Amino acid sequence: MSTAKLLLLVAMSSSSHHHQRREHYSSLGLRFSTGAFFPPCNRCRPPSLPSTRKHISSCKATFVESRPVAGQNGIVRNMEELEARIRKQLLNPEVSPSPYDTAWVAMVPLLSGSLQDPRFPQCVEWISRNQHDNGSWGFNNVDSSTSRDILLSTLACVTALNKWHRGPEEIQRGLRFIGSNYSIILDEQSANPIGYNLTFSSLLILAMEMGLEFPISQNDINAILRLREMEINRLDADKSSTREAYMAYVTEGYVNLLDSNAIITLQRKDGSLFNSPSATAAALIRKYNEGASQYLNFIVSKFGSAVPAMYPLNIHYKLSIVDKLEKVGISRFFSCEINNILDMTYSLWMQRDEEIMLNVETCAIAFRILRMNGYVVSSDLLSHVAEVFTSVNPPQEYSNDMKSLLEIYNASKVSLLESELVLENIEKWSGSLLKEMLCHDMTQKIPALFEEVEYALKIPFYARVDPLDHKWNIEHLNSIASQKLKTKCLSRGVNKDILAMAVDNFITSQSIYVDEVEHLDSWERECRLGELQFARQKMKYCYLCAAASITPHELSEARVACAKATILTIVIDDFFDSGAGSQEALANLISLAEKWEDPHEDEFYSEEVKILFYALYNTTNQIAASASALQNRDVTMELVETWLALMRTEMIEAEWRECKHVPTFEEYLEVAYVSFALGPIVHTPMYFLGVNFPEYVLRDEEYNKLFKIMSTCCRLLNDIRGFERELSHGKLNSTLLLVRQSGGSMSIEEAKHEIQKSIASLTKDLLRLLLREDRVVPMPCKQIFWRFNQTGHLFYARIDGFTSPKEMVGAVNAVVYDPLKLQGGMCPSFGSSE
Repeated sequence: MSTAKLLLLVAMSSSSHHHQRREHYSSLGLRFSTGAFFPPCNRCRPPSLPSTRKHISSCKATFVESRPVAGQNGIVRNMEELEARIRKQLLNPEVSPSPYDTAWVAMVPLLSGSLQDPRFPQCVEWISRNQHDNGSWGFNNVDSSTSRDILLSTLACVTALNKWHRGPEEIQRGLRFIGSNYSIILDEQSANPIGYNLTFSSLLILAMEMGLEFPISQNDINAILRLREMEINRLDADKSSTREAYMAYVTEGYVNLLDSNAIITLQRKDGSLFNSPSATAAALIRKYNEGASQYLNFIVSKFGSAVPAMYPLNIHYKLSIVDKLEKVGISRFFSCEINNILDMTYSLWMQRDEEIMLNVETCAIAFRILRMNGYVVSSDLLSHVAEVFTSVNPPQEYSNDMKSLLEIYNASKVSLLESELVLENIEKWSGSLLKEMLCHDMTQKIPALFEEVEYALKIPFYARVDPLDHKWNIEHLNSIASQKLKTKCLSRGVNKDILAMAVDNFITSQSIYVDEVEHLDSWERECRLGELQFARQKMKYCYLCAAASITPHELSEARVACAKATILTIVIDDFFDSGAGSQEALANLISLAEKWEDPHEDEFYSEEVKILFYALYNTTNQIAASASALQNRDVTMELVETWLALMRTEMIEAEWRECKHVPTFEEYLEVAYVSFALGPIVHTPMYFLGVNFPEYVLRDEEYNKLFKIMSTCCRLLNDIRGFERELSHGKLNSTLLLVRQSGGSMSIEEAKHEIQKSIASLTKDLLRLLLREDRVVPMPCKQIFWRFNQTGHLFYARIDGFTSPKEMVGAVNAVVYDPLKLQGGMCPSFGSSE
């Protein structure tokens, strides 16, 4: 058995039953020889629970007790109007028109009668009416990738107008714009839309055949045509399985080089070629096809005079909005709409619907969001993506599409089983390709997307804590707004509304966080904790733990109670661990806690014991009083039990040090996962999450599994990051014990590597427990375990961040004090989205 398996010991058996939409995952967790953290009680038995589906997202609604309604400077923000607009987009996303695709549709001739008239004259009129003042068509922006997109759209619109002898003035303004910006086409640092070297050059050829004259030198035109020839030669040599599909997707870039009959074999059920209006129009221009004709008739009648870059893409847009709402921290306000979207997406996933399965980015987003919201989706359905990329030469449409690659990479990280080969393979090649892109001057091409990729590669999702992640995504929301196809593909207005609401939510949260920190500072003084010379002063670090794990500002009572518990655990740990307390003093503190009553003055061994006990006694009783009122029962002794479990294990470790006992690795871990002190920290806020939390829940096997896996994972993280410091102080550590237990056959670095593998396995186990069908532990409570595990990864990402005086200062400031740094330096308007 490998050392990594030694760390896992023997699996905690799982008796999970099947559900028609939930997967039965075998548990890999840990075996612990002693009893559960909360021993079962005969008088505490759970009622019979019906088997019902509960999404993680549906449970987020329990967090909502109020809405942010006002921002700074007395400006009242109409949150109801913002929410209404976002809900409207969730129900029926409005997609911006694509001038490029509209131009191709406009070039389709009337199929009966004269070929000198357009079949869709309304599209021609739209082009005439929607030219920008500078002569261009498209989405104006400042980065070079958009400029190429604008040049392509402008050339397409000029060609369409010229084909029907319309708008001579608009044509000339468009030609001048292309001429004045032509250098961008040959600039190697400009990012290419998919198939750009083919689509732009084919339009250029078509326009010149029509007699249009460009204010460009012949040498520049020849350079474009050489790029076209190189691309065609590359595709001729391409042996990948997706070659024909890619060529059909950019069929308008081939003029008359493709067999029309072969193209139609790739037609989808709705008559389109890959849901692309431009590709379908180009194919229809070459050869009549009833399916293609009906598709174009439908989208023009649906959208009026201008068509989008892709249709249908309804699921993609809805999932993209859901993803953004989750990333910026406001999804809890739209739980009903999100649940409906996920139900619909899951139904289409199970039907292998084309809209999901035949679009790589949509497939990846759907898999990740569905799985993270508790739906059973098999990674085997991503195998077609794996086949595409594991070919010797990945197809051009993907290898240049950083956004799709990023989504595929993100999907590969949501692995629930110890061996999901499809996801493992996808992670390897997508991560490798993304790193290659970052190393090949992609920063100059798409700087905003580069930052998004760098963030994903640097910080895995299990190490991202909500307030920091939300802040990063709010600050970068505008830069990740669009899907890049052959041209930009945007949804109207929704990003501005999401940004406005997210900013308001974040500002409201920070104002509450500041008040909570001030309250904790006052509470510390009242408890006289500053008088304990042995205790580390880590109040703000402790608050960061609470805020990172319990982020919604509505949960202030839970967060403050958690922060107080965290501060007290640090002080108690220092008392037991630093040598400040004698064995008699430690035993005295435990004895007082066991009695749990106001002691006589002569019952205290020392002034330090007195200060520490009264801080624990008074604070716990105050928290218990509030929790008991919410839960409609007395929970005081449940809270006391968590503190006694912690102190008793701390006492065991103190006795080991006293007698110089060196435990086995297993013996150490059995005690250390409790002495890591997450028991009181995690348990205390459970009563304040807006859900019923009866005693049988905390004594259930599921609750104990969650606690053991989370605590063991965080203990091991602490051990590998604090190894040198603890070794210098002669303290026990799993790394050293593992080396010792190997008989010297394992080095320190090898031991750390084995522990890292176990941490990864434990994290996967915890995620699987989180996402499986609700049994006894309410979902908001289960989420607390996962979030504290994320917080543990944050604190121990590089070093022992909790012990370091400076490591986490930046994180504290970012969460509590530092304002948002929005792109452009401006807060969004809370008025109309138009």
